[in-house]
Amino acid sequence: MRFNYKFAGSSTVSNNAAGTAMQFAPDTLRQPTYFLGKLSQKIPFREAISALNAVVVSDLRFVPKDKTQYREWLETNEELMIGEHIASLAGKKEVLEANIARLRTDMGLIREAESKLMRTYWDAYGKYRQYLWENDQETAMALDPVITVHPDELFFECFSKDESAYGKLSCSYNVFQQIDTFRCGTTNVDYSARLYNEFQKIRNYKETELKVDPSGFEVQTADEDSWKEVKIDLPDTWVRGFLQVSSAMTMPAVRFDLHPTDIYNICLKLRRHKETEGPRSLRWILKPGEPVRLVFEPWNFTLTCPRSIFKGKESHEIRLWGRRRLLMLERLIPVANKITVTLLGTGMPSFFEAHLGEMTFTLGLSGWTANDWSRAGNFDLLAPRADVDTYTKQLVFDSLRENWLESTESLARRLGLGNEVVAGALGAYVQAGRVIYDLRHQVWRVRELHRDPLTPEALRFSNPREEEAAKLVENGQVEQIQKQVSGKGYTLTGTVKDKNRTHQPQLWIDGDERMVKAVCDCNFHQHNQLRQGPCPHI
Repeated sequence: MRFNYKFAGSSTVSNNAAGTAMQFAPDTLRQPTYFLGKLSQKIPFREAISALNAVVVSDLRFVPKDKTQYREWLETNEELMIGEHIASLAGKKEVLEANIARLRTDMGLIREAESKLMRTYWDAYGKYRQYLWENDQETAMALDPVITVHPDELFFECFSKDESAYGKLSCSYNVFQQIDTFRCGTTNVDYSARLYNEFQKIRNYKETELKVDPSGFEVQTADEDSWKEVKIDLPDTWVRGFLQVSSAMTMPAVRFDLHPTDIYNICLKLRRHKETEGPRSLRWILKPGEPVRLVFEPWNFTLTCPRSIFKGKESHEIRLWGRRRLLMLERLIPVANKITVTLLGTGMPSFFEAHLGEMTFTLGLSGWTANDWSRAGNFDLLAPRADVDTYTKQLVFDSLRENWLESTESLARRLGLGNEVVAGALGAYVQAGRVIYDLRHQVWRVRELHRDPLTPEALRFSNPREEEAAKLVENGQVEQIQKQVSGKGYTLTGTVKDKNRTHQPQLWIDGDERMVKAVCDCNFHQHNQLRQGPCPHI
């Protein structure tokens, strides 16, 4: 999938003794989106935008050492070296022991030489990375977030390099002491990595201006030297990652608040101890009316959070992996009022919302580092999947766009539709990259990731399992579906014939038409449960 961006110049930050001006160059091929305001909460903004940078540069994927050249050398020389020694031994024990000792000495020298050679390589590699960091950060670190301007707030969104962490910084307009002008919409901005160093110069005594430049849309195209054109080949995962995040936010979850000191203690434990073997999970023990407790495996350290009382009605024990990604929250500890934690379940995604007064920083983590948002999780299949006709979908989206943000219940009342119809229609637009779900305010927001909507063919199936499920339905292989009402929700059971086998999946649907639980006897579900989304039979 190729998206073309065209920026009016480059984003810049100018500093002097009196103030700081931050100017973001937007994508000029989009409809004009701009904003101009002066910050009042300067230090919290500096720390939050720096934490967003920590998300972007994060890459915790395991990269094994490349031993190709060593293996090639070993294959060429090992037999020759050992063969020469064996031929000269002639069965003499003393000579054999002496030659074994010499051989071990030779191999030790070889390993030492190899170690020196690799040390030379890594020293050169480190100097090269340092050079990139100091002189060409555009190559060392790509940082191109999405900025959305809404009637009530301005927010930045981005993903980490390994696509396992999602970051969002929402700034209420109360963060600004003066707003000169703005126009709602979404734009991709030219966001140079050098801006990070400039952000560190923001001070309370300096006037700080944030500007998504509207003049960028007025520059004459004949003046080519003033334009910066960027063409980026992006995989479908770029849009799909945002889809999975919004879908996961709508799922039933356990929510509670943590004091910033508790996040500090978690980070302190992770900094002081380095695990060398599994399990590497962080176990949350939640009991009504008691302080939140955490267990760090494999050491089984227990951390009690006396300032954070769990107010839920049921007890829970939830394990999370990829816990070192929580270190991205470190810079927010001094300026955060509280951290709201949202846990979807063991091995499922989690969200950490740092409340910074009139700003909110949201860190969304996939189930574990290798289980990135874009490819491994299919949480959109757990969201409401009501069959909504094209006219109704368009009606719901146009109505949402009138106000730019609204809850499911409010839209349903205004349009005279059922909540499940509205949720199903908006879910389709989330998949199209045109709507986002706001976890803090529990509302839907218009956020169009790209200028041209994706074609219906590209949107029909979000993954191969959904396509396989559609074929099972079309071929009449789904039979005996039974519905049993239970409270506000209901249970579905049925029979699915697939590849000479018969499966009997069972689903539990809540009052909001969300699948909260499911079981199936197929191999995929037995191995993964719902951590990678439902199987085709479900």
